[in-house]
Amino acid sequence: MIMIIMYAIILFMVNMILLMVGILINKRSTSDREKNSPFECGFDPSIYTRTPFSIRFFLLTVIFLIFDVEIILLIPLVMNIMNSNTHWPLSCSMMFLIILLLGLYHEWNQGSLNWMK
Repeated sequence: MIMIIMYAIILFMVNMILLMVGILINKRSTSDREKNSPFECGFDPSIYTRTPFSIRFFLLTVIFLIFDVEIILLIPLVMNIMNSNTHWPLSCSMMFLIILLLGLYHEWNQGSLNWMK
């Protein structure tokens, strides 16, 4: 037990030393305009790079990612349904699909899927 505590103390000290070294090395000059500006072949940028983008595009992208991850979660359920003798994987996947469809219906009613408004 004492050895575990000793190892934990040593690891904590090594981590703190590495953290302090990293903080000391990472001192950057934030006042230099040239280093903070984007690089465009050595010239000043022609447009402002921090222009805002459409929030509707962002919401549509997030919805796409959520449904994409949910599709990936459905793929192993097919193998479970084929290898199982019970109805549990089938009912579980049906509940999952119903929740997905309800979410899609809600997003459609809210107008999140309409790109042109």
